[in-house]
Amino acid sequence: MSSRPSLPASTGVAFLAPTRPTADAPKRSRTAFDQVNGRIGLVHDRSSPPAEDAVRSALRGVIDHELGDNVVDLGMVRRVEVAPDGLVEVEVALTTAGCPLRTQLRTDVTTRVASLAGVRDVRVSMTEMTSDERRAVMDRARRKAQEDRALVTDIPASARVLAVSSGKGGVGKSSVAVNLAVALARRGLTVGLLDADIWGFSVPRLLGMEGELRAEARKMVPMERPVGKGLLKVVSMGFLAAEDSAIMWRGLILTRAMQQFLEDARWGALDYLLIDMPPGTGDIQMGLARMLPRTEVLVVTTPPMAAQKVAARAADMARKGHLRVAGVIENMSAFVCDHGTSYALFGEGGGARLAEEIGVPLVGSVPLHPDVAASGDAGTPVALGGDGLAEVFDGLATRIVEDIAPVVEVSGCTAQMLDRVEAALDKR
Repeated sequence: MSSRPSLPASTGVAFLAPTRPTADAPKRSRTAFDQVNGRIGLVHDRSSPPAEDAVRSALRGVIDHELGDNVVDLGMVRRVEVAPDGLVEVEVALTTAGCPLRTQLRTDVTTRVASLAGVRDVRVSMTEMTSDERRAVMDRARRKAQEDRALVTDIPASARVLAVSSGKGGVGKSSVAVNLAVALARRGLTVGLLDADIWGFSVPRLLGMEGELRAEARKMVPMERPVGKGLLKVVSMGFLAAEDSAIMWRGLILTRAMQQFLEDARWGALDYLLIDMPPGTGDIQMGLARMLPRTEVLVVTTPPMAAQKVAARAADMARKGHLRVAGVIENMSAFVCDHGTSYALFGEGGGARLAEEIGVPLVGSVPLHPDVAASGDAGTPVALGGDGLAEVFDGLATRIVEDIAPVVEVSGCTAQMLDRVEAALDKR
């Protein structure tokens, strides 16, 4: 029987209110009700500040994109202090005071820590490493460079990984993921698109792509589709199974399939990797948090309050896995008829309410329009066009590239160090 993450005690099960046992009371066995009521699992009170260990765990998602390792294991996090009022102070030691990644690291540290429950404010201070600390980083980089030669993952350390998630099905998550990937590629970027919705894969049809994944040197080669000056690289179960075939896999096999898509694919150069996640909060979501902790999450919702509340669970799970929730995208917002009249058929404001509730930006809203579904069925995403819908997705892509998750420029301080490490290894 698979374990389930415990839920907060505020789930509304009033008759299960915890009682304090007396010293002579016999120990009661743990039941499923205990998990629902939050008695086991050490559920964190959202109103209290996080523990220092939780902050450091979150910081493991901050990657030095030149060395390809997280700032905690690199020894760059000198100090973490958590005040009772929710103020978190983090001191980060840079290899040199003039490191060009200074601003990027400060932003990544701030957003990761700020995503934790109970954090009121984040203050990040930057200092310079001592000579001993720099030597330790070099030793770590040398070991990492040696280990990387045996690893099968081919996702560049500089690529931004964005998981497009939803709390439930039927909100148009896959359509948003595909059109967003197309809009990013139209900007001349190289974009990977991983269809992690293994049970309900739909990306090949939405992109009008057919064929089978081929293998080179025991690695899957993603299917490619040029988009303007950019390129889409796609991996999906739809390239390995017939479209009408049911995939009847359980948690462990699903997680292993996800791992193979991440590690056993020859992704090559990438600016972004978008992952179309299955709906809900299940095994694949938990596996991704463990396997690729630098992933950032975009939550897709629709305007109704019910969809907003379910989508909040996807954000909550991401944060419990120490993943940064980067923003909210509202799909199926108001429908505008040919006469210019706007109709909020599914209500309005759900995306903005969710973004405010979980403390992240609203990336944008996608209007309800029949062309989105028709173009998806035809394999010609609306983001490829030149009308208002294409402009909507171009606006989302612009917001992501310029604000939410900018492309990382790999140049500067530690890049030169890594070059020297690799050169030294090549001489052996």
